[in-house]
Amino acid sequence: MSDERSQLTRLNLGCNTDVRAGWLNVDIADYGGNEIIDLNSYPWPFDENQFDEIFASHVMEHLGNFNSVVNEMWRVCRDGALIEVRVPFFLSTKYYSEPDHRIPFGIRSFDNYEELGDRPLRFYEKWKLEGRTNYQSAARFAVESKRFHFSNFAVLSWLDYLINLEPVFFERFFATLLTPEEVIFRLRVVKPGA
Repeated sequence: MSDERSQLTRLNLGCNTDVRAGWLNVDIADYGGNEIIDLNSYPWPFDENQFDEIFASHVMEHLGNFNSVVNEMWRVCRDGALIEVRVPFFLSTKYYSEPDHRIPFGIRSFDNYEELGDRPLRFYEKWKLEGRTNYQSAARFAVESKRFHFSNFAVLSWLDYLINLEPVFFERFFATLLTPEEVIFRLRVVKPGA
């Protein structure tokens, strides 16, 4: 890894044309100003604990293995690093109209990797204490927020507030009637003993 590249502590995964100054911008194609990296090839060519922040906007749904991607993000981040993930909601036309989308996302997609700490669990979270399906991954995150984004049309922005009052309940009972465009996660990396 080049010296200049190893100095960057913010990673923009799947940057497309959103090449950010002061970030290590990566994508599988050349958009000018980014590194060309195949994110489906593991391990990624970054050092462990290299990054303080990852921004992944509309890239994870294109990758082949969710668990491998989550593990790599966790590996390359320092303890306490912030990860923001934006993905199309699986019922949205933005998800199913794109034939290259491989991984569907809902509001609970990162639940199996959540570091629960000692906070009280909600009624639908009791299962988190048993039966996690994260393939015994070491990756853990404090979920700072998970929310739906309904639409980019300003006239519909009030729906963001409504559907995020209780997003799990909304997803279960109403998402087929009022389908959000995307799900946005803010995760904090947890590395015990770091």
